[in-house]
Amino acid sequence: MTEPTMDAELAEWLATTPVEADEEATIEESRAVAGRAHLLARERMHPALIPASETDQEIDSPHGRLPIRVLRPAGTEAGATRPTVVYFHGGGWISGTIDTHLHHARRICTQADMVVVSVGYRLAPEHPFPAAFEDAVLATEWVAQRTAELGGDAGTLVLAGDSAGAQLAASVAIARRDAGQPVSAQLLLYPVTDVAGRYTDPEINARYMSRRTTGRNFGLTLQGMVNFATNYVDEESSYDWRVSPMRAPDLSGVAPAVIHTATLDVLRTEGNFYADALRKAGVRVISREWPTLNHSYFGFGGVSAVADGAAAQAAEDLRNLLAGGSD
Repeated sequence: MTEPTMDAELAEWLATTPVEADEEATIEESRAVAGRAHLLARERMHPALIPASETDQEIDSPHGRLPIRVLRPAGTEAGATRPTVVYFHGGGWISGTIDTHLHHARRICTQADMVVVSVGYRLAPEHPFPAAFEDAVLATEWVAQRTAELGGDAGTLVLAGDSAGAQLAASVAIARRDAGQPVSAQLLLYPVTDVAGRYTDPEINARYMSRRTTGRNFGLTLQGMVNFATNYVDEESSYDWRVSPMRAPDLSGVAPAVIHTATLDVLRTEGNFYADALRKAGVRVISREWPTLNHSYFGFGGVSAVADGAAAQAAEDLRNLLAGGSD
């Protein structure tokens, strides 16, 4: 079997810019390493991907003030409305902020031409499961009640995220369906979908080929996912659909989805399997797998032309999905 090859531009950059801390690193060190990588990548993004406006606000919650950032594309100032996206950043539930993932939100805003509300949910281990999920549900409800005020179309609400943030988007989409308030679409970028066993259960890991075949030279590792999951959720709760959407007893009626995965990503198989599970439940899906890219590629568009094209395709796929398209 031929060993997969990473995009050359991305491989060269990652050789000097670590995106995951050593396994012995503290939470603070992990946050610093990941944050630095994203900030360096953001500096290389094309200036055309900066929205017309970016405004910081806070949402009142039972647990304190929840920071958000509202990004608006050109045209909303004149009264035109766009779909509204609630975006949840990645970082394994323990790291990431609306600042470290600003370029992710900017890209969706400008290339999909949508109002984006990026959410700074609470992080583990200070705030373990279900804190992040609860914040995501609260933020989504807050946005849903204010889409017109934010400059968006009241009839089109999208949930989006990358990695652990994509898990939050997927789980909130299920919760909204259960509440009789389904969203219009979901954009899931290399999503976490099955945390059951917290990535330490041999039988569960054996179901997902990429957990066995993706090595450290591609960035995110299986041990990295173990560290994230064990800091966020206990063993019993890891089977809960609020952290493992793949474990939801019924996916019918969940919002249509764009799901993008990367071949060189330990999460590849569970993302692809989730797309299959949605299709089996009758949900419209547009899915793609990028053969030379790795985890977190969506933030590396300024580093790699291939990653840039893949990220732009996600915006196009989202617009096509909202227009009624599927695979």
